[in-house]
Amino acid sequence: MENLLRPVIVVGGSVMLTVLIGWATDRLLSKADRRHPETPMWGLLRRGRIPYQLVLCAAMLRGSYDEAQLLDDHKVAIGRSLTLVLIGSAAWLVIRIAGAVVETSYSRYARMHRDAARVRRVRTQVSLIMRVVSAVVGVVAAASMLLTFPAMRAAGASLLASAGILGIVAGVAAQSTLSNMFAGLQIAFGDMVRIGDTVVVDGEWGTVEEITLTFLTVRTWDERRITMPVSYFTSKPFENWSRGTPQMTGIVYWHVDHAAPVEAMREKLRDILRECPAWDGRACGLDVTDTTPNTIQVRALVTAKDADDIWTVRVAVREQMIRWLSKEHPYALPRVNTADAALLPGRLPSQSTSPDGAPRRVHETPRTGH
Repeated sequence: MENLLRPVIVVGGSVMLTVLIGWATDRLLSKADRRHPETPMWGLLRRGRIPYQLVLCAAMLRGSYDEAQLLDDHKVAIGRSLTLVLIGSAAWLVIRIAGAVVETSYSRYARMHRDAARVRRVRTQVSLIMRVVSAVVGVVAAASMLLTFPAMRAAGASLLASAGILGIVAGVAAQSTLSNMFAGLQIAFGDMVRIGDTVVVDGEWGTVEEITLTFLTVRTWDERRITMPVSYFTSKPFENWSRGTPQMTGIVYWHVDHAAPVEAMREKLRDILRECPAWDGRACGLDVTDTTPNTIQVRALVTAKDADDIWTVRVAVREQMIRWLSKEHPYALPRVNTADAALLPGRLPSQSTSPDGAPRRVHETPRTGH
């Protein structure tokens, strides 16, 4: 009877005590979260209740398993398995706690600062710091698990002896990966590009959606994702429309006839912008910037508070101006002239000469346009 009750008491008691401590801890964190709604720390710590209970259960079973006298023939294997579970769950718990601390710090910083650019910079740094912490904890946990096996401890000396050569070989083999990793750290702390920035890379316009130590994801306006190595942003030029202030100036071009009412177009531009909620009211202007034998080029300058609004303003101005010209001033649209060339001074309107000197008839037609 004692041989039956001992393992039940040891294993069952460990499990029940783990559940009880986990429940009590979760209740305390829940009360703290309700009392302090200004910080998400306590709510984030509740996410670690599963690894926390695993750590408690594995530690209790590992310390009391010898007293259970259960499966003595497999005592070493069971003890080593419990040690592995303890190490893995402890690493999981450390990552969850670190994530809660980092996320709380970022939330407090975001509430205290209104500068969106600085908040995005800190968010990028926090994301990469969490990835580095997770990678370091994972490597340490994996190394600790391997060291629980005697064969791995015996091989440790030889591995350390050849660490220099292996480091050189790994550095050469992983040169691209290491360069991307250092480029990721440079981007995070050099404030070159941040999560949420509007960028133009390889002719594609989009928003930075994710930054890791090795790659960066850009979400384009048509919902495509472009994944690029972070080393691209440290070795090639790119446009960052969110650098500094998010305010932007946009340009709209039209090609119209020489007789187009430029002054009326200026007035119409102001009317369009007054009715456009995306225009920030900072500036607007319309000028003739170029001429061709058939048309003139008219350029409008408009402003908006960010890249999304400047796109809205540009398409609205372009569409409404063309519609207004077509309705009110159709002669201002580009035309193809089909009239004959004007005669030289002194020539009769009824005749001219051909290239060989023979006279030929010339018919004048009125100027029309298509």
